[in-house]
Amino acid sequence: MEVRIQGIHFDVTRQLTDFINKKADKLGRRYESISYADFNLTVLKPETAMNKQAVAKIIVPHFGELVAKKVADSFEEAVDLALAAIESQLEKEKNKK
Repeated sequence: MEVRIQGIHFDVTRQLTDFINKKADKLGRRYESISYADFNLTVLKPETAMNKQAVAKIIVPHFGELVAKKVADSFEEAVDLALAAIESQLEKEKNKK
């Protein structure tokens, strides 16, 4: 699975990159058909609590593109929430078949 991480208007730290790769690999092991994962991270204005946004886009050949956008206090929490939403979407699609 190919993983792309993009910080919009900021540099993504190595620690955050490692965290996201670990979470994406875990999801990829559970759903082997995932071919691509894209994460866009943004700091929302104004600078207050709950201003970190993560948009996760997962491409699965049989299902197409699944997208989840979540906002939280930290990027790690936002990524966790977005991947949980993606996992829920994957389960729904899997149960349709």
